[in-house]
Amino acid sequence: MTARLGLGLPQYGRFADPEALVTVAREAEARGFTSLWVGDRLLTPLAPRDRYPGGDGTIPHAHRTFLDPFAVLSVAASVTSQIRLGTSTLNANWYPPALLARSLTTIDQLSSGRLEVGLGLGWSRDEYAAAGIPWEGRAARFDATLDALETIWRDDPVSVTDRRWDIPPSHIFPKPAQLPRPPVHLAGFSPAALARVGRRADGWLAASMPLPMLTAMWGTVRESAERNGRDPDEVRVIVRANPIVAGSPSGAAPPGSRTVEQIGDHLRATAEAGVHEIFLDLQQTAHDPAHLLDLAEALRKASGL
Repeated sequence: MTARLGLGLPQYGRFADPEALVTVAREAEARGFTSLWVGDRLLTPLAPRDRYPGGDGTIPHAHRTFLDPFAVLSVAASVTSQIRLGTSTLNANWYPPALLARSLTTIDQLSSGRLEVGLGLGWSRDEYAAAGIPWEGRAARFDATLDALETIWRDDPVSVTDRRWDIPPSHIFPKPAQLPRPPVHLAGFSPAALARVGRRADGWLAASMPLPMLTAMWGTVRESAERNGRDPDEVRVIVRANPIVAGSPSGAAPPGSRTVEQIGDHLRATAEAGVHEIFLDLQQTAHDPAHLLDLAEALRKASGL
């Protein structure tokens, strides 16, 4: 199986720029990449209560500037016609389900059914506090949000009663362009999160990691799917890769950086492990849109994807 290859859309840091967004979206589609993805950050606290789940635990400096994911995908939908558009990930608990369903449905309609919905719990207590959402009980809230989205997208009339929100019997239109709903992928690495993916999601949103760790977690997802009467082969794995590209093994390079060839080898091995799709977020290593696209092409060639 050959994994598909996508790109992270310009959205944060030096790439929080409308011209960069339009350029990369159009060029990615023209060059044959299969998908474009956005993330969801709200703020960068001066004294964070939680460590960033990557690198050395420090929130990347570039995350101080972050465009709204729904607006970014709407622009991308307007300047492309075929490439898939995904979220990896939206912090679902920040949004009332009725509003979240409306925003996602609108993007699916604007893109003529090209949306891939990726949802997660988030990791920052500070962002939860800023959004006015309690940190405690977040897993139960997440499951209730997923239930509400399913109902809103499926039913007419819609009626949802929950201690967190109350949707009286109502007509809620339009429904998504993709029926019965867009693909829903879930993020997470804990046993409970992986079990949830297997139980109810179309795919698992993973991150680039050592392959033994990736395959072990994927095994947990597949076991959960089987326990819940689902075909594990119908669940996809989509991996976000955030490589820092070095010029050469002997030259001065940022900590954690690797050459194009080294990154390509890892991407190829990841695909051979059974991953269905990989997307490259190059916003922390590229200098401008042209450089980002050149790096993406070099990594595609080095990986053979």
